[in-house]
Amino acid sequence: MAPLTADALDAIFKAYDIRGTVPDQLDASLMERIGAAFARFAADMSGADRILVAHDMRPSGPEFADAFAKGATDQGVDVVHLGLASTDLLFFAAGHFDAPGAMLTASHNPAQYNGVKLCLAGARPIGVDTGLVPIREATLTGLAPTEARGSITSRDDALGVFVTHVHSFVDLDSLRPLKVIADTANGMGGLTAPAVFADLPFDLEVMYGELDGTFPNHPADPIQPENLRDLQKRVLETGADIGLAFDGDADRVFLVDDLGELVSGSLTTAIVADAMLAKNPGEIVLHNLICSKSVAEVILESGGTPVRTRVGHSYIKQVMADTGACFGGEHSGHYYFRDNYRADSGIIAALAVLEVVSKAGVPLSEVRRPYERYVASGELNTVVPDPLAVIEFVADRFGDAEQDRLDGLTIDLTTGPGSIAGDGWWFNLRPSNTEPLLRLNLEAVDQEACDRHVAEIRTLIAEAAGLQPLDLTHPEGINHGS
Repeated sequence: MAPLTADALDAIFKAYDIRGTVPDQLDASLMERIGAAFARFAADMSGADRILVAHDMRPSGPEFADAFAKGATDQGVDVVHLGLASTDLLFFAAGHFDAPGAMLTASHNPAQYNGVKLCLAGARPIGVDTGLVPIREATLTGLAPTEARGSITSRDDALGVFVTHVHSFVDLDSLRPLKVIADTANGMGGLTAPAVFADLPFDLEVMYGELDGTFPNHPADPIQPENLRDLQKRVLETGADIGLAFDGDADRVFLVDDLGELVSGSLTTAIVADAMLAKNPGEIVLHNLICSKSVAEVILESGGTPVRTRVGHSYIKQVMADTGACFGGEHSGHYYFRDNYRADSGIIAALAVLEVVSKAGVPLSEVRRPYERYVASGELNTVVPDPLAVIEFVADRFGDAEQDRLDGLTIDLTTGPGSIAGDGWWFNLRPSNTEPLLRLNLEAVDQEACDRHVAEIRTLIAEAAGLQPLDLTHPEGINHGS
């Protein structure tokens, strides 16, 4: 590994977590320093005398978890080791067992990556505005061991408690036999999905269920359509009712309907929001600002109050805490539940949709129709030298339009309050937190209008950045809250 410098840490400390390649950016010695810094932060901030540690199926996971635990115990903090876990399991445990938590994972990233997601007791998020900066500083300077050392113990009951918790979100008696295909992409869904579904009336088939952090079948990144092709094919081959695609640490899920068609994160948010409001009448539901306009419409029609948020879990969890919202969704496949300590969970969202389909008595391909109202571009990413300058250039060109700066730039050219009518359309441009990328999301009334307006905005981006229009023709469809 390269020498530890401020620049080296800047490369791995992201907006919401710590993530880098192994071993050049992250190794066991650095993970030990991070463990010490986190334990000291948790102890100083909340008086924590113990933390939970878990890891995913990546080859470096066990070594990194042990190193992290050593750093923490050197600061006099006890460590409870949960072993293999999904991120939503670890965050649940941080709430249920009332202790800070560290999940060793790099989520959807390729095999050469690892990292850590952190939270305080109650699953309170730690991001760049809520603790990662002092943790980074303490990692850089290093912390001397304290005189008193902490202990390391393990517990193996967390998964069973988590399963009971997940089941509490649905009416188990309403569930009917459905054929479910789960593509866990050799990630942690291979542990949690079979456990959750074991006593339910579903016929579950797991694809790529072996825990293998080298991802031998396909990347564990279900927001990329090419990574769902195997699942789509299997749903059609078996006549399944639904397909579930989990990411590597299983906190996100994407759906495939009975016709093999992809279900967007916005559409899933709308379906689950409707169901949650049936159980929590009149309450607040959050949606991030790149979700479809249909999400806010459905929330209003269901008697709820929609609240629009920035992209990213730390922002959404904070707004959920401030407002008491019962549910929140992101287009990127993150779904947050107040009664899950405001944390996101792919498996809870999947079970909520299965309850909807069970009660409806019709296929998901029919359930989805009332929620699908407009056409979205998906997220289109462009490498530009100065994303903020491009945003200002575009804002100036739409100086007479309604615009806001909640997260990047949103231009709203819809013709009705909260809806799209006629040739109404809207778009958001925001910079990546970690790369020189500009992210475009656009929605319009139909495909022709969507394509036309995408071309219009991308021409402006090219003009502002001094690029040729052909340089912009590489939509990546990436949005992980960064």
